[in-house]
Amino acid sequence: MKLARLEGIIPALESAHAIAEVIQRAPKLGKDKLIIINLSGRGDKDVAQVAAKVALRMPQ
Repeated sequence: MKLARLEGIIPALESAHAIAEVIQRAPKLGKDKLIIINLSGRGDKDVAQVAAKVALRMPQ
């Protein structure tokens, strides 16, 4: 959800797990470090499933 809000990118659920891990690890790394994440898949297909899980209302 953070990536979607900040960058407008909706990752597939598989990639979202990697992003969540990087969000936790990145603050512990030095500012001179570079992190690369490969996003695969399309998250737009997972929007309804995620919305139901986090209790968001989908537009009709």
